[in-house]
Amino acid sequence: MTIRNGRAALRALVAATALCSAALIAASPAQAAPDAKFVLISHAPDSDSWWNTIKNAIKQADEDFNVQTDYRNPPNGDIADMSRLIEQAAARNYDGVITTIADFDVLKSALNKVTAKKIPLVTINSGTEEQSAQLGAIMHVGQPEYVAGKAAGEKAKAAGVKSFLCVNHIATNTVSFDRCKGFADALGIDYKASTIDSGQDPTEIQSKVSAYLRNHPDTGAILTLGPTPASATLKAVTQMGLQNKIYFVTFDFSDDIAKGIKDGTIKFAIDQQPYLQGYIPVAVLAIVKKEHTTDPAKIRQILEANPKFKARLETYGLQPSYGPKNIRSGPGFITKENLDKVQKYAGQYR
Repeated sequence: MTIRNGRAALRALVAATALCSAALIAASPAQAAPDAKFVLISHAPDSDSWWNTIKNAIKQADEDFNVQTDYRNPPNGDIADMSRLIEQAAARNYDGVITTIADFDVLKSALNKVTAKKIPLVTINSGTEEQSAQLGAIMHVGQPEYVAGKAAGEKAKAAGVKSFLCVNHIATNTVSFDRCKGFADALGIDYKASTIDSGQDPTEIQSKVSAYLRNHPDTGAILTLGPTPASATLKAVTQMGLQNKIYFVTFDFSDDIAKGIKDGTIKFAIDQQPYLQGYIPVAVLAIVKKEHTTDPAKIRQILEANPKFKARLETYGLQPSYGPKNIRSGPGFITKENLDKVQKYAGQYR
């Protein structure tokens, strides 16, 4: 037997202690391997900060259900690139796939590859509940765009609005026109004559909106479809001196939109509660994996009873709407009355 000197023995003891500590850390619940791996694929370009809320929701759902969800998107918002990302997801055999339906016709073939491999699919955000069902998805989590547009249009009609401009910055996303059409139908007018393809460059949006308003001075309202066109349109409206003279409403939320609501330039924002579009699909797929079920009614029952989910809803002031199969995240409306609550978590969880 070899007897070590004091220093050698001490080094050995330190090394042994370190090994034990490492083993304990590896075995701790916080470091446990995820129960499943999912991917969420969006159509949003890297420049679209609105999706940060969804990314944060994904992280919290991963924590609450001990899963891992990758986020993938086409850097420039190209739908063909998005289609390739979906095909890659099918090839990698994720435990579940979450995707937007930015263009049903373009993405259908890629998504069929997902369901052909029996990979559970949940659709979110853009697209319709009917399209989701055609693709074989378990459910759709989002805001019915036509319904949201019409609800906003009904508010405008009650305020006496008879004409409007729809500023569509995502005209490549065919479903976006449902927002314009819903608003127009509520007013009883043709949406096509009232809609412009503004593009996504803020300077170009401001220029096109200004030109339209100069050529159509009797325009009663403006509807923008997101934070980028809302900010650019705010500049156009301000420069033309139309604050509080035109009925301005928008989809989604941002700091600029909050300022517009506070000073009265923007009447309200249509809130699709994006946090729910990130959290709920991850939770749904986690339940599918754990409970071995794709029954929407059973999934909803388990989800609603989950204490961590209920705590998230209460903290952020969120309220989903449950249908027989699908879960709707909106529409809700952000006004001066509830602005403070929303602002507290704006850009993070609202």
